[in-house]
Amino acid sequence: MSNESKHLLKIQTSLFQSGGQSSQLTDQFAEQWLAANPGSSTTTRNLAAEPVPHLTLDRFQAFTSDPAQRTPEQQAVVDYSDALIEEIRNADVLLLGVPMYNFSVPSSLHAYFDHVARAGVTFEYTPEGPRGLLTGKKAYVVITRGGFYGEDHAQTQFIRQFLGFIGISDVEFIHAEGLAVGEDAKNDALGAARERITTLA
Repeated sequence: MSNESKHLLKIQTSLFQSGGQSSQLTDQFAEQWLAANPGSSTTTRNLAAEPVPHLTLDRFQAFTSDPAQRTPEQQAVVDYSDALIEEIRNADVLLLGVPMYNFSVPSSLHAYFDHVARAGVTFEYTPEGPRGLLTGKKAYVVITRGGFYGEDHAQTQFIRQFLGFIGISDVEFIHAEGLAVGEDAKNDALGAARERITTLA
């Protein structure tokens, strides 16, 4: 990468927090990315330590309410969502650490996505279909899995689809699979993931 100052937003979702494999791999990526981009900066949002509330009818109605008619409670919900979105808007690079839980993404990440997908703010509907508004960004997604599911698994497709929906179509995935199969499989997967991270970062 160039020496132009950039900002990276790291999103961690592991229940094990800093001890999780996805967290350790994203930490490695961020460290190497900073080394390759002198003068740049990072922000971390840990969704396990600070969970985003699940979407409820009241929260959804706050998003769609008339700003002039909002209650203080509704405005607080909107302000919270706006702050999450602003973190993405201010980032040049997104880095997500995503373990597989029950064949999908952690519920904390889904709740985060629910507060980031806002019509008229991060996407808009057009006659040609939805158009993402958070454009001009690069995303790296580290996915860790206990078994072997392949890079075309629905979990990967969902993350790619969501990021594209809000305008982030330049996405690189790093998969580390078979982490619960045995020590050899785990070491091989983590080693390959670390090599790929070194190349990408």
